[in-house]
Amino acid sequence: MYQHFAMRVGRRLRSFRFAGLLCLLVVLLFAGVGQLSAQGHEDEIVANLAGGRVIVHVAREVIILAAIDHPVERNSIPPRVMDLDGTHVGVLLGASEWQIPADPKPIRLDRNFHRAGAIDSHYQASPDAEPDLESIGTTFLEKLRPLVAQLRSKLDFSPDEPIFQIVVVGFAPSDYGPEVWVVEYRLEQEQVATRGEYWQTRILRPRFTQLYPPEKHAPRTLVESRYPPDMKGPTLREMIQSNDPQVLGIATGQPRFEKVIENLHGGQAQKAVAADSIDFMRAVLPVIAGDSRYVLGTMEESRGFAWIVPPAEPLEKAQEDKNRPPEAPTLRKRIKP
Repeated sequence: MYQHFAMRVGRRLRSFRFAGLLCLLVVLLFAGVGQLSAQGHEDEIVANLAGGRVIVHVAREVIILAAIDHPVERNSIPPRVMDLDGTHVGVLLGASEWQIPADPKPIRLDRNFHRAGAIDSHYQASPDAEPDLESIGTTFLEKLRPLVAQLRSKLDFSPDEPIFQIVVVGFAPSDYGPEVWVVEYRLEQEQVATRGEYWQTRILRPRFTQLYPPEKHAPRTLVESRYPPDMKGPTLREMIQSNDPQVLGIATGQPRFEKVIENLHGGQAQKAVAADSIDFMRAVLPVIAGDSRYVLGTMEESRGFAWIVPPAEPLEKAQEDKNRPPEAPTLRKRIKP
């Protein structure tokens, strides 16, 4: 699914911090020259990257969502789950947090999210996404534009490498059923001739890739998205297909887990019993995550999202949205064990 991803995205995007320092040096060198003198007092923005795996199991009447933290660099931020609308949640990967050195409080893309209204007439809609997904994609595009514009150093990346991506999980309108999408954002740079080593950086419109449902008659099993995409190790789906002893060991003496594995192995994940599938994911995650942090939650069309294993970091009180209906789902609910 991700064969179009550049295999060096993680290593290259980690150069943001170095590029920021380099840009500051360039600015200081030219601080006394004409128009660049004012630029010397500006702080270079830094992108903090979230790396990890997102695993989605669409079982009978429930979507089970897991995210495992795999740091891209030292002190990386974890993948974060957030409300997108009444029927979708998103897992943010890549540059989901930005830091201006002069400001101790980071800019987080998972906060103060208000979906865009009418889509800008200058925005070229994707032929692959429905209007509700387009609206989500446009909202993050507008949040990223002013941040990316502050990257003025030459970055070592290919045009096909995403700087930021969202795994969108939820229920499509018009009884379409469960859906999983990956929304990717890429950069474009152009050197400003009158400013020497200064580069103009722009965020491109998002690219939408549908992971679920699969093509007609294709097997229905686990779907997984990774950031960066060259992350080592088998997916949970590959472990199940290869009868990995770590996974099979969980099912030993557990007929209901054996049935879940049978459904997943046979490409009939949607037939797996909801409660058994939730317990299976709860049991297998510590095995495949090892020492890494992870979160686990469920989403039902009628009840919305609920945590099973919530994030370790504290949840801050969200700003009140006057347009939010009282019955809308919230990520602050937690299922009791």
